Amino acid sequence: MEVLQRLTRRQVEALEAVRDRESPPRGAPLSAIARALRVTPPSALDHLTQLESLRLVTRYRGKSRLTSQGRETLVEYRRHHRIAEGMFSRLGLSPHDTCRAAQEVDLALSHRTVERLCRAEGHPSTCPHGEPIPGCATRDRGR
Repeated sequence: MEVLQRLTRRQVEALEAVRDRESPPRGAPLSAIARALRVTPPSALDHLTQLESLRLVTRYRGKSRLTSQGRETLVEYRRHHRIAEGMFSRLGLSPHDTCRAAQEVDLALSHRTVERLCRAEGHPSTCPHGEPIPGCATRDRGR
């Protein structure tokens, strides 16, 4: 099973909270991550501990940072989510509803399935919201 498929929605949100709050000289403080997730620091620490065991986050002196694998996982998550949004958009859902529907399936999709969807749609460069889809515009269109 792929790393992304093993994550919960809350763990993805925790990864995003670390990414958005870490700074080059320092990592993200636990209190800032807890506030972003709207949970207590012990609950945030539980999420971070699980992410650390998956080697997506490192912690040092109370600060958290994404590992290179953590950053790659978030890029893959955006790809899965935005490809799923495109699929639901073609069913006639509004942009808001495409996002909600995509959240129901984006973590369950394998990389292989997402690649097939991307290929079937001609490697779209953006999602219904106009956001870039990582990897689609640069994929070999002849495959």
